[in-house]
Amino acid sequence: MSTSPAGSTEVLIVGAGPTGLVLALWLTRLGVRVRIVDQTAQAGTTSRALALQARTLEFYRQFGLADEIVERGRPLIGINLWARGQRAGRVVFGDLATEISPYPYALVFPQDEHEKLLIERLRQAQVEVERQTELLGFQDDGSGIRARLKRADATEEECAAAFIAGCDGAHSRVRESLHIGFPGGTYEHLFYVADVEAAGPTIDGEAHVGLDETDFLAVFPMKATGRVRLVGTMRKVEQQGADLTWNDIGTRVIDWMHLEARRVNWFSTYHVHHRVASRFRAGRAFLLGDAGHIHSPVGGQGMNTGIGDAINLAWKLAMVVRGRADASLLDSYEPERIGFARRLVATTDLGFTGVTGSGAIVRTVRLRIVPLLLPLAFGFSGVRRLMFRTISQTALNYGRSPLSQGRAGSIRGGARLPWVKFGDGGDDNFRALETLDWQVHVYGEDAPALEAACATRKLPVHVFRWRPEMDRSGLRRDAVYLVRPDGYVAMAAAAPGADAIMAYLDSRGLLPAK
Repeated sequence: MSTSPAGSTEVLIVGAGPTGLVLALWLTRLGVRVRIVDQTAQAGTTSRALALQARTLEFYRQFGLADEIVERGRPLIGINLWARGQRAGRVVFGDLATEISPYPYALVFPQDEHEKLLIERLRQAQVEVERQTELLGFQDDGSGIRARLKRADATEEECAAAFIAGCDGAHSRVRESLHIGFPGGTYEHLFYVADVEAAGPTIDGEAHVGLDETDFLAVFPMKATGRVRLVGTMRKVEQQGADLTWNDIGTRVIDWMHLEARRVNWFSTYHVHHRVASRFRAGRAFLLGDAGHIHSPVGGQGMNTGIGDAINLAWKLAMVVRGRADASLLDSYEPERIGFARRLVATTDLGFTGVTGSGAIVRTVRLRIVPLLLPLAFGFSGVRRLMFRTISQTALNYGRSPLSQGRAGSIRGGARLPWVKFGDGGDDNFRALETLDWQVHVYGEDAPALEAACATRKLPVHVFRWRPEMDRSGLRRDAVYLVRPDGYVAMAAAAPGADAIMAYLDSRGLLPAK
């Protein structure tokens, strides 16, 4: 679907990082006209964000991206913790995570390669990122958005849109135009990030985190053999001066990890911030990704959370734009996403302080207590399962959302639909989610009356023959699960009747596909 460089559009997306690109892709797939602009002259050329979590890969599978990304990336199976030069613990998720997700790992896939793939998919859909195009400001008159854009040649134009999405980073012009607060702070440490070609025992395809009295170092494997991404702290004495290089870093942890850096491909320093916008929506304008929340890199959550914002908002915008839902559906975006962002910032802040703090108590916990307790904790399958579900974002749920209702088995409205694999053939219940639309799932026996009633709403019903693994995943036999386009359960009902589903759709003004 082609979008004109001038005139009106349905959704104006400001910012062409992963968040904005995914929003544009999903909306385009759903038939919504988009325009995506970015101030930069080209896409990123360095591997900033690195890890794609399992939940993100599940989203990507819904519109046909996951297989290619997995092929290009590197699964990260094991994580090792080191303290004062000694290996303190190792955790491998794959053995348990195979029951949770079709992607039982985090995937190392550098952001620069990631963005190129997303841009190419958009281009195939006849949507081009408009580079060197700056948002000067916009007005929301209640019925639409009128935005002022400035191009590279300094000419200005007005763009009319139904909605505007701010995916324009920590210094978001959309957020500033809305006068939305961005409370939080900045960590005192200066950090460095480097892509290096290296050798040594820790260059083994797994992640390694090293803790010491004053230093912190994380080592992440890249796709190419012998190439790793390093994230570490700069000591205060090293922070003096503006032009720091690889030669200015401390090497204590690098030395006791026996890491030999043979070539530095690129190096940069940065400060880490932790902030959450006071609102994610004002009228017809929305904030997503770093425009709404920034936090420490602990757990590799930032980019994945922004992509989650995009998926959450995209199907709702599409339904409203296409007249299939009342505009009130958009009221659910902020409460569903801002609560998670706040919890994430609080959690990563605690973890980040633990691995970088310099106080005596923090050092004792980091270097003595954690190395003692961690191996014991990792010995319990329940701990490893909880850790994977948390980091992978498969545990994220919208239980308190106005769109969530009911319970069947242990699955409540708002929960991610459990993944169930059918035998060894590779088929599963997630294949049905590739339609990017509402659907009903029944795990058990056929329900002809239910199917007939849903057919009047053009609502697909998928009946999956009962298997023991369904019970283990928390599903209830013969129960009914109304599933949202993003793969979350909107409503769960123990009885297979259609009345509850129809009442749910009617009460929220949701209409069938046209």
